Amino acid sequence: MKSKIHEHQNPNIKAVSKNIVFTITAVLLLTSCGNKKSEEQATETPTIENRTTLTDAQIKNAGIETGKIEQKEISATLKLNGKIDVPPQNLVSISVPMGGYLKSTKLLEGMFVTKGQVLCIVEDQQYIQLQEDYLLAKAKIGYAKAEFERQKELNQSKASSDKVYQQAQAEYNSLSVMVQSYGEKLKFAGINPNNVSAKSISKSINVYSPISGYITKVNVNTGKYVNPSDILFEIVNPSDIHLALTVFEKDINKLAIGQSLLAYTNTNPEKKYPCKIILIGKDFSEDRSTVIHCHFNNYDKALLPGMYMNSEIEVKSQKSNVLPSDAIVSYENKDYVFIAKADKQFEMTEVTVGNSENEFTEILSNNMNETSIVIKGAYALLMKIKNTEE
Repeated sequence: MKSKIHEHQNPNIKAVSKNIVFTITAVLLLTSCGNKKSEEQATETPTIENRTTLTDAQIKNAGIETGKIEQKEISATLKLNGKIDVPPQNLVSISVPMGGYLKSTKLLEGMFVTKGQVLCIVEDQQYIQLQEDYLLAKAKIGYAKAEFERQKELNQSKASSDKVYQQAQAEYNSLSVMVQSYGEKLKFAGINPNNVSAKSISKSINVYSPISGYITKVNVNTGKYVNPSDILFEIVNPSDIHLALTVFEKDINKLAIGQSLLAYTNTNPEKKYPCKIILIGKDFSEDRSTVIHCHFNNYDKALLPGMYMNSEIEVKSQKSNVLPSDAIVSYENKDYVFIAKADKQFEMTEVTVGNSENEFTEILSNNMNETSIVIKGAYALLMKIKNTEE
């Protein structure tokens, strides 16, 4: 009988045991999850400490001094870029109006030439023909003039008809036009008509320099045939070389004629060229920019037209909130100052800075005018905070 009762109670005992096992398993799982979350939270990056407390001895040893934001006039630096330019009258392209073969030249890039100097000699048969036509027209006009005057006298006395007189007049007028035309063609070709005679006919002409300056381009060689449209040489007169800089509309009011600036090239940024603004453009392009022109105080032969340059212009601003530059520390590409709190505590606060001048830096952050700020020893405070974090 007892045995039967025992067998009847076994299923209940098994059910209870299963419940207990299930409960324990759930608790273990929850505990495991909780521990995992705790571990994950523990591995998260801790909040950066931005406050530290010093003793009197530490404050003295670090040389910490406090002060407040001051008002000072800080000059802002405006950076512009552009290129070297010359006015049209100081940059000359040399060509031969009637073309021909280049007989000789001794020019090299960089050479200096004076106004009126022979640049090259060009020869062609057309110059012979032009001089011949001019001399023949001059020879005929003498006879035509005499015949015209004779027919004029005869016509006045009614000894010759009006038709003959008019023919003589037309012949003389046409030859006058031809002489004048051939003379201008000679001048255009670079030949002085007054120097042309039967004994001086030449197949060559001299090409003269119209200005004094430096040869910047030589595009031909001896023996080459050049067309009227070909540019043989380019000459630059550096006496009026200037720097053309691009400036946007928002900055145009910061500039004035006579204002000084420093220019430098990309290849040698350490070498500065003092300049002055001589002209400010009034027309703006589609991107709302215009050009200002500047003169170099001293011309350097190394500066050539078309060369790109950068410039820095100091523009005066209104009085700004400033702190000594030593009061600002940089950490992870951000700028900070330390605010002095009660009980010898110092709090690291991020700020936005502007321009710097004469060991003072502009503070653009607001609501700091009456704050006591560490102006000396800020770097020592930064090191203490970072060492404490480590």
